[in-house]
Amino acid sequence: MMDQIALKGKPIRLAVLDYGLFEVHSGPRTIGICGFAVQTDAGELVLIDTGFPEKYTVNAEAATAEDGLGSFGRVLKITPENTPETQLAKLGLSKVDVTLMIQSHTHIDHVGHMHGFPDVPILIAKAERNLPRPMYWSGKQAMEWPARDYHLVMQDFTLGQGFQVLLCPGHAPGQLAFMIQLPETGWVLLTSDAISRAAEIDEGFAGSWDVPLAIHHGARLMNLAHERDALVIFGHSPQQWPTLRKAPEWFN
Repeated sequence: MMDQIALKGKPIRLAVLDYGLFEVHSGPRTIGICGFAVQTDAGELVLIDTGFPEKYTVNAEAATAEDGLGSFGRVLKITPENTPETQLAKLGLSKVDVTLMIQSHTHIDHVGHMHGFPDVPILIAKAERNLPRPMYWSGKQAMEWPARDYHLVMQDFTLGQGFQVLLCPGHAPGQLAFMIQLPETGWVLLTSDAISRAAEIDEGFAGSWDVPLAIHHGARLMNLAHERDALVIFGHSPQQWPTLRKAPEWFN
């Protein structure tokens, strides 16, 4: 259950937002940092995740040192072009068009501009919002929670016709994924970091906050995708990201 919130319309198009490139030392592998914009036929605009903090567009090296991120990887490209506002502008939209923000979870590459939409309610898992601060990065909770109307997810639920929010703890305590039905594309599964890349399934979700939960929900999501013949967009797939349609293009 959760407190009541619902979309008035159904999704008509979805855009992948490009928040930059990062190299994970393990592998190594180059990953895209992504967010999503979903428009409904009622004129609503849902923004899912907001990328790295603004300071990474100014001086990524200094920001990496400040946050202690260098042990995990390095920024390859995060510029002013890789912010929510600029990505929305590519779609002919602006921040004032956003009617709902969703945080898939609260790691550093997903919450960087969470403060940037002051009049917009935030949908987030209760397990994440219950934390004293957003998770941000290992041992460094540098952000405060912005003052917002929060709608807290405690189980799977339907946000609106053709828009399902799936609670998939494992990678993070309150990891969310999304199943969205579009008029032409059909069902699209946005795994976020519940499955960062297809290879993570075979790797047993090593390094997750809760490995058994991550394995369970990874299998659940892939079964659901198979049942609905859904297009799967992974959270950080090195193979998928270079070929993935991104703003200003839409999935319709």
